[in-house]
Amino acid sequence: MMQLTINGIPHELDVDPEMPLLWVLRDILGMTGTKYGCGEALCGACTVHIDGHAVRSCVTPVRRASAKAVTSIEGLSPDGNHPLQRAWTEMGVPQCGFCQAGQLMTAAALLKKNPRPSPTDIDRSLAGNLCRCGAYNRIRAAIQKVADEAKQP
Repeated sequence: MMQLTINGIPHELDVDPEMPLLWVLRDILGMTGTKYGCGEALCGACTVHIDGHAVRSCVTPVRRASAKAVTSIEGLSPDGNHPLQRAWTEMGVPQCGFCQAGQLMTAAALLKKNPRPSPTDIDRSLAGNLCRCGAYNRIRAAIQKVADEAKQP
């Protein structure tokens, strides 16, 4: 039995410890916000947080999440009102939306670690997240907007 805390809720699951965390989230728990993109940790669509660190859930065995705090896109904000989610909407970031959960989770981990990132910091953080629609400029602008608002008193 695996003991997991996902989005603040404890779960006891009878799953193979080597099962990718992505499949536990999607197939076992029905949390489909985290997307399957490439299955090789190359696109970032499956990004979640483990103890606040962005990880690619498609290649992360669920055993690595045992006794740790996992946050998926569903747990970023209970009401969808996280500053990044608001900025995403205000800046018109989403198009197809497929990569957005991974982009948001990567950005949230960056801002937690570095609340005032430079444009270079933002680019480095997002380097492994692919957007097929090419919304990179709007993604960067939304992250910068949140960082700039955090600087104000």
